[in-house]
Amino acid sequence: MSLPEPRDPAGPYRVSVVCLGNICRSPMAEKVLTADLERAGLSELVEVDSSGTGDWHVGGGMDPRAASTLRVHGYLTGHTARQFDPADLATRDLVLAMDLDNVDEVRRAVDEYGDRYGFDMSRLRLFRSFAPDSGPNPEVPDPYYGGDDGFTAVLNMVEAAAKGLTSELAARLGR
Repeated sequence: MSLPEPRDPAGPYRVSVVCLGNICRSPMAEKVLTADLERAGLSELVEVDSSGTGDWHVGGGMDPRAASTLRVHGYLTGHTARQFDPADLATRDLVLAMDLDNVDEVRRAVDEYGDRYGFDMSRLRLFRSFAPDSGPNPEVPDPYYGGDDGFTAVLNMVEAAAKGLTSELAARLGR
């Protein structure tokens, strides 16, 4: 399945990554994807942000285990958690959910606000669906209630998906 057309051909392609609380998976994916896009020379053409469907952590930083895992692997870690806003649908070219529960939450917003914001379901995908080895279950599991090894596993999944997405973005944007 190809990437949807940019909503504003003159502007950057806007990607938003969504998880539950915006302190583990989605900020990790945001940082990894941003780094991959920079290495590919696409940082001027693609903007990436992240959010969570819940409001528990709004205004807080990244989970310390997520930040540590990113730092150890050479990624930036600055982050302020925010909640997904249905108005985001008006400006995002692609919304990438980390798991099927997150897809369901965003889908509810699309059902309610999609027509108003010109956003259809072709712009909503699972983030890990861009990984070549995602298998039959392309979800990124929530590592929050586990140990450090869960964050490393998430990073590995996110890195594979980010590489696949960067490649598709390069093709879509003619780079």
